[in-house]
Amino acid sequence: MQALAVVLFPMMLMLFALSMERVEARLSRLNVREQEVEEFLDQARGDDVAALAVEGFPNALARLRLRTRKRPGARTPALPAGLVTEEDRRAS
Repeated sequence: MQALAVVLFPMMLMLFALSMERVEARLSRLNVREQEVEEFLDQARGDDVAALAVEGFPNALARLRLRTRKRPGARTPALPAGLVTEEDRRAS
């Protein structure tokens, strides 16, 4: 039984390390700056928070920027076409 544990433990540890590397790679692709998070938390409404829970932070931030861009004088970068929903198009 001990011999089996000696063989299986290193293999399980290696599999765990490889899976954590994949998780880390996915998280590093998110690339959200601290300033963007602060902006979102300062200006978010209920529907923005709901979008955060359903769609993730990049899409929720894009929706927030779309909403704030509708205000006169607000300057934000253009959003990719895939992030604009039908509901957002109707609101504009």
